[in-house]
Amino acid sequence: MSVIQLRESLQQVIQRKDLSFNNAYESTLSLISGEVSNTEIGAFLVALKSKGETVDEIAGMATGIREKAVKINTKQKYVIDTCGTGGDGAGTFNISTTVAFVLAAAGIVVAKHGNGSISSKSGSADVLKALGVNIKNQISDIENQLNTIGIAFIFAPNIHPNMKYVMQARKDLAIPTVFNVLGPLTNPVNLQAQICGVYKKELVLPMAQVLRKLGRKKAVVVHGAGNLDEISLAGDNYIAFLNEDEIQENIINPKDFGINLAANSEIIGGNAYENAQITLNILKGKKGPHRDIVLLNSALGMIIGGKATNIEEGIELAKESIDSGKALEKLQQLIKFTNLNN
Repeated sequence: MSVIQLRESLQQVIQRKDLSFNNAYESTLSLISGEVSNTEIGAFLVALKSKGETVDEIAGMATGIREKAVKINTKQKYVIDTCGTGGDGAGTFNISTTVAFVLAAAGIVVAKHGNGSISSKSGSADVLKALGVNIKNQISDIENQLNTIGIAFIFAPNIHPNMKYVMQARKDLAIPTVFNVLGPLTNPVNLQAQICGVYKKELVLPMAQVLRKLGRKKAVVVHGAGNLDEISLAGDNYIAFLNEDEIQENIINPKDFGINLAANSEIIGGNAYENAQITLNILKGKKGPHRDIVLLNSALGMIIGGKATNIEEGIELAKESIDSGKALEKLQQLIKFTNLNN
């Protein structure tokens, strides 16, 4: 798409007219081409935010970003991700990263797509690095990890080089834009299923609809009590389950599954090294709210990963992954495999 065509899309959005999937896709290719000024990028993002992004627009933009990403292929037939939007400002430890090891230990293949810290003290890349994982592997190494040990970390900046063209405009705006929800949607691996946390309740259903449009067979989108982008121990959590084409919304509470309620303040993390220690403690079997929140979030992953049929069953499988030592072993395997060529 030329700059002229992008300007036509901008005019359409300013008039509060929705873009089609294809128009959003083409607009994104232009945005990340390096041929558009920061002013025009900023104007487009603000206009889209003001109008309100549609499911087609978000899905089209995600498809454009994935098209320009470095390709990662795997022999695995069923792969999931546990990447959320972030942006909840809660400062929790790295819950979804810890969950990835619990799920992988149960035989679910996890392609963990993530970044360094953006709105928190420690992003998934930061905590994994602190744990000893080499986060900057070659593509062939990542493919080998997925095929051999069933888990890999995909460092977003290495995979999405074109995203550098929108970074300055996003920094200058200093407000949430559609790019804040695109992160979990742009994993370069062909995913079949996904757990996706979102930072506001209003995104739960639209995000599930986007994941359906992007071809996920199963997904669960969550917004936790106290505005977490994870299932929370603090009360009622809003979720949307995608199963094939059907989306079912629900509210779940930890106490319904025999898990003690806990304030979000009890799962606050720290810097990357402090969060790494929390993850290690959980994987070594330490009891308490940190473990409980990982069990509950892992239970959802067990369902979409095809290992459990309900949350109670998922919790028991998550306990088995941890208490058998398999989840810790999976972390140790990833550390070993990511450092083979160093």
